Amino acid sequence: MSRALEHQFSKLIREIRKEYIGNGPEMIRTRFLGSWAIIEMKGNLTEVEKWMIDSQEGRRIIQETRTKMVKEIYKNDEVVRKLENLVGAKLITLFSDIDMDADLAITVYVFDRKIESANQKRLPS
Repeated sequence: MSRALEHQFSKLIREIRKEYIGNGPEMIRTRFLGSWAIIEMKGNLTEVEKWMIDSQEGRRIIQETRTKMVKEIYKNDEVVRKLENLVGAKLITLFSDIDMDADLAITVYVFDRKIESANQKRLPS
């Protein structure tokens, strides 16, 4: 597996998060496993969110809001096209969750075929 492709994917995810959420994670790591791109992100919460997690209501609001935001981001055809062009596969779905105590988010992108390397055939734009 190409570490360069994993790095490029991480960089793209950071750019997308910054554009649509306003901040990117402090640390991001991508690993490809078959047709999955598994993204681990640490340092996601804003200072306000860190303050809000002290209450159950704050936790609920953050969980719901972040989940909804992530799903909305990937409804954008341009965002999806960038991911698909990078890995040369069609995005089927994604799963995302955040552990607020650890400030750790995991997103799994499921593509229609195994992710091979940066040299594989790109999808048409």
